[in-house]
Amino acid sequence: MRPGPANSLADVSGLRVGHAQRAEGGYRTGTTVVLAPPSGAVAGVDVRGAAPGTRETELLDPRNLVSRVHAVVLSGGSAYGLSAACGVVDRLADAGVGYPVAGGVVPIVPAAVIFDLGRGGTFRAVPDATFGTAAYDAALAPDGGSPLDGAVPLPNGSVGAGTGARAGGLAGGVGSASVVLADGTTVAALVVANPVGSVLDPVDGTLAGARYGLPGEFDHLQPPLQEEVDAWHPDNAPSFNTTIGVVATDRTLTKAQCGKLAAVAHDGLARAIRPAHTMTDGDTIFALATCARPEPGHDTLQELLAAGADVFSRAIAHAVLAGTGREDAPAYLDVFPSAQRKRS
Repeated sequence: MRPGPANSLADVSGLRVGHAQRAEGGYRTGTTVVLAPPSGAVAGVDVRGAAPGTRETELLDPRNLVSRVHAVVLSGGSAYGLSAACGVVDRLADAGVGYPVAGGVVPIVPAAVIFDLGRGGTFRAVPDATFGTAAYDAALAPDGGSPLDGAVPLPNGSVGAGTGARAGGLAGGVGSASVVLADGTTVAALVVANPVGSVLDPVDGTLAGARYGLPGEFDHLQPPLQEEVDAWHPDNAPSFNTTIGVVATDRTLTKAQCGKLAAVAHDGLARAIRPAHTMTDGDTIFALATCARPEPGHDTLQELLAAGADVFSRAIAHAVLAGTGREDAPAYLDVFPSAQRKRS
């Protein structure tokens, strides 16, 4: 197996990603939008955290009417940040994209949020509809789409919904990863890593998600010195947090199969974060199938599901590695500088 050209969610043909953020004037937050193709993507969801902030998740139940969504919004701002989805709905409606009804269309835009209130200094400095609009516009920019179309790789770290993220005391952020299976199937994930739990191996201080890396992906890392591990004492006070994300494939899946893909991706979350799915996390994962390739057979579906867990773990590691350190949340390599291999 190998990563896609950009090792990101944009490797799933037809998906586009845009970020909007603000990190001044009391703000440290943002919004990320994942745009489906105009015809939509089949979608599912799995919510495991006990404190979720979500929109339109019930619609993704296989028993309910609509099977395709037109975008997924991931945002900071806790429940306030759900307003960002309104800006995406407006943009899609203006473009004539949505579920057709008498008189027009209704864009289907599920959303989930992380808790990052007050991290820029002002409690109510949160994303609103204008953040969603800006993230939508960014997704349509030349660098928002597939690298196969000449776009640049998507940014990781303190961008979009991950701008104010923290991960077990370290800087969190947005991370992405992809894999191309032997038969050409692409599976990818984008995560906003903001857990109260630790992202470190409890024994040696390595990033737990990095152990699932593809050959060469994390070769620049090594276990940090024990003295650095012993010196790391993050604040363990109770905190509201949440990790959210999207796992996607170019295969044709049913709504129920997308729900299963989202559920298995939570295994990847739990491998990379300890503990996960706590009472103060709202961990939520959406799954998208763009249906550009045929339905998978039984064996391929099994492989696809396993890959979904692994890419989610890898995406969490990339999110933490790329997070921008700050006073309340240092970067991983600032705390563990010896984890960076020296070039020979």
